[in-house]
Amino acid sequence: MKLRVLLPAHVLLETEVRRIVAEAPEGAFGLLPGHVDYAAPLVPGVLVYEDADGREAFLGVDEGLLVKRGPEVTVSVRDAVRGDEPEELQELVEARFLALDEHEKRARTALARLEAGFYRRVLEQQRHEE
Repeated sequence: MKLRVLLPAHVLLETEVRRIVAEAPEGAFGLLPGHVDYAAPLVPGVLVYEDADGREAFLGVDEGLLVKRGPEVTVSVRDAVRGDEPEELQELVEARFLALDEHEKRARTALARLEAGFYRRVLEQQRHEE
């Protein structure tokens, strides 16, 4: 199988692999070359693949999407990092990607408050004009 890992600005990885193990919201799953076409959302975690020489390699990935179509597997994520040890990557994922999710939640909450305040002022202005 051919594995491609896409980030928003560039291709992080493009290589031949024997197998892939990734994590979806429902749990971990594996793909082998004969697997049927498949698509799954990915959660932040460690993606494991076995390269053409039989060596395991690890990527820490943020949330995204995995699509297997024929012999090609494309993983599209917001962010990813390579690493040698899965435990090290798991710590990095938790520290980096999950912290970003919390930051995004706070930013969305602040934006929602700003929007609510804007609409409230528009309604007040309309009432004063009537």
